[in-house]
Amino acid sequence: MCGRYSIIPKKSKSTAAKTGGSVAEILSKYEEKARYNAAPSQLLPVITNQEPTTVQYFSWGLLPSWAKEKEHGLRPINARTETILEKPQFKRLMSSKRCLVPADGFYEWKRVGKTKTPYRIVLKDQELFTFAGLWDEWVDQGSGEVFNTFTVITTEPNELMAGIHNRMPVILHPEEERLWLSETNDVQRLAELLRPYPAEEMKAYPVSALVNSTRNDVPAVLAPVAEQGGLFG
Repeated sequence: MCGRYSIIPKKSKSTAAKTGGSVAEILSKYEEKARYNAAPSQLLPVITNQEPTTVQYFSWGLLPSWAKEKEHGLRPINARTETILEKPQFKRLMSSKRCLVPADGFYEWKRVGKTKTPYRIVLKDQELFTFAGLWDEWVDQGSGEVFNTFTVITTEPNELMAGIHNRMPVILHPEEERLWLSETNDVQRLAELLRPYPAEEMKAYPVSALVNSTRNDVPAVLAPVAEQGGLFG
C-alpha cells in the first residue's frame, strides 16, 4: 500500500497541464508549504482531469458519492490495479474522475522479523513526480456541503520495491500524465498506464522512526539513517 509521502516543491519535467505547463509550475502557484510526511485524511494537493491547470486540495481517503453520510466507514486510501476495472466504485471513476497526486518521494515499511524499518523511495534525478489517482465528490443532501476526496492507485512492486514491500504506488511518466488528465473514457487504454515504474530510475534508503507519527511533518524525516546490519552508504 501507499500510506505516506512527501511533497517538496521543486523543478519538474512533468507535463500535466493540457496547456503545456508542468506539475511543478502549477503547484508553485498554490503550494507554499513543503509536506514531509503527508498522511491519510489530510487535505493534500491534486490536479484533476476536470481542472487540469489548477491545484485543488482534497482529503486523502475516498468517500464515494453514494455514501449516505460523511462519516462513511470505508474510505480507501489506495485502489488496486488488479481489481480497478472490476469494482464498480473504481471503474466508474476511471472513466470520469481521475487525478494526479504530486509527490517527490513516498515511504514504505520493510518487515524483518518483528521489526519494521521505514524507507523513503525517490526518483534518482530527485524530480517531482505524480501518482495516478481517482477522486470523487460527496454532497450533503441536507446542507449542500461538498466534500472532495481521492485515492492513490497501487500496483505490484518493481525489483527495487520487492525487497521492501509487496505493493507500490503507480507513478506516471510525464508523457502519460497528459493521457491520464485527458477527456478520454477508454478505461482499457487508461488501465495500460497502471504498471510498476522502472526500478532503475528509482532509489530507496532507510529513514528514522520519526516518520511513524503524522505529527512529525518536519525535514528530519527525510534524513537517511544507519541501515540495520550495517551503515548506510
